[in-house]
Amino acid sequence: MTTNQTKWWQKAVVYQIYPRSFQDSNNDGIGDLKGIESRLDYVKKLGADVIWLNPVYDSPNEDNGYDISDYDAINPEFGTMEEFDSLLSEAHDRGIKIVMDLVVNHSSSQHKWFIESKSSKDSDKRDFYIWRDPVDGHEPNNWGSFFSGSTWKYDENTGQYYLHLFAEGQPDLNWENDKVRQTVFDMMNRWVDKGIDGFRMDVISLLSKPEGLPDGPVAEGAEYASSNDMVANGPKIHDYIQEMRQKVLNNADIMTVGEASNVNIKNAKRYAAADGSELNMVFQFEHMDLDQNPNPNLGKWDNAPLYLPKLKENLTKWQTELAGVAWNSLYWENHDQPRSVSRFGSDAPEFRVKSAKMLATLLHFMQGTPYIYQGQEIGMTNANNLAWEDFNDIEIKNARKYLVERDGLIDADTLLDYVHYKGRDNARTPMQWTDGENAGFTEGTPWLKLNDNFDKINVDQALNDENSIFYHYQQLIKFRHDLDIVTTGRYELLDPEDEQVYAYKRVGEGEELLIINSFAEETLERDYQVPANAELLISNYEDDMGTELRPYESKVYRIQK
Repeated sequence: MTTNQTKWWQKAVVYQIYPRSFQDSNNDGIGDLKGIESRLDYVKKLGADVIWLNPVYDSPNEDNGYDISDYDAINPEFGTMEEFDSLLSEAHDRGIKIVMDLVVNHSSSQHKWFIESKSSKDSDKRDFYIWRDPVDGHEPNNWGSFFSGSTWKYDENTGQYYLHLFAEGQPDLNWENDKVRQTVFDMMNRWVDKGIDGFRMDVISLLSKPEGLPDGPVAEGAEYASSNDMVANGPKIHDYIQEMRQKVLNNADIMTVGEASNVNIKNAKRYAAADGSELNMVFQFEHMDLDQNPNPNLGKWDNAPLYLPKLKENLTKWQTELAGVAWNSLYWENHDQPRSVSRFGSDAPEFRVKSAKMLATLLHFMQGTPYIYQGQEIGMTNANNLAWEDFNDIEIKNARKYLVERDGLIDADTLLDYVHYKGRDNARTPMQWTDGENAGFTEGTPWLKLNDNFDKINVDQALNDENSIFYHYQQLIKFRHDLDIVTTGRYELLDPEDEQVYAYKRVGEGEELLIINSFAEETLERDYQVPANAELLISNYEDDMGTELRPYESKVYRIQK
């Protein structure tokens, strides 16, 4: 039951769908809206309250839909607006809300705004984007793109450069321009009027660029300054979001989550303030960088072992410092991150199910809104069978283009190992529904090669096994709906220096929860002084060995005080 102080989205669990890879209904090899609609009962069975749809707008797909050419049209690959309306209606009939991806830091270079902007320096859309003259015959500053290379692209026709923090086909919108902001707000209101239930806001912390677009510091050995460091959380970002709140977000009871690159606790307290002045919550990435060596040459393509005390320190900081003043989003994976069981657990056959359940338990008993990425609930793994010719992701392709072929900073085989560990296509391989043809995703040729373990890991198998990861997630979701302590209880970390076990408490009035999670592949001994009258709520083993923790064992006790 939800209390008067608790908002609906604080009790909710979100299921993220990457439409291209979820379910194909017309056998063209690409997932679509009708395919999603056909699987709504599956989402309902899991127990999720909200679906977050990755972009379904019209797009040339340079970055798989994050380069939007028409914000008011559906990509024909996915279907029609009528089919979207049907999906929304059918979801609502099942009590499932739909949150749309909002991508307004940049548009596609094929959007009519940019085509007009590029046509002439005198175009009335010229100032919709960020254009600058060359400096000494070169780029206007030394910023590096998130997708490798420079952030600037020269336009021969007008003799100026335009800014693109991401791909060349993703020119940045100029949020300094009042008309840009109002045009975006009008578009958002049209979607709100259509009945959608919220927005996930792509790279929202990058909207406000620093005045003068100055050069930034270049790390030793790097070619460019970090755009993330130069642009994230800029001088007017909170003004823009507060204006969005007043002109759009207050018009309906919707959920908002901002993807906040480079966000820290201080900024998050503003972005996700409990007073409702900006957004409901943000995605932060600090825990996603803990298994990365700080190599300026290679960026994310340089792995380090995860040190569990660092993970505990980081997640605990967000749990304790946002408590009562802002709201957390909880996630292990998404369309931009590899599969969590391969990254933080173990995808070895003997450990995959246990470690996937453990990771789920650890996260879902924390304070915040949990996000489940499609396939996570059945323990889908990284796709080590993909070779260079199989990848679709522009980030992966550019990494090879710049780091291997142009600069020789790394050899292709070593980079491929990193890609198999952390590349985005790991999460984008088609959903594994069955052990049949193309995993039940399509009868055509899949747009991206399937993970070759779909004969062993698929929805059919999960639904037919009462001890599957799917049913573990189903239980976790029910606890979040039913137990107020999961939403409101105080978080307390236990044994911060323990390198093998992550244990914490949630403390409420008259009761507490003890959550114990082993990251070890061997059996351990840990005594948490569990009272004799404690109730074992959930575990990933069928029995309880007390102080003995088996490989990847996870268990939650409810203790009455």
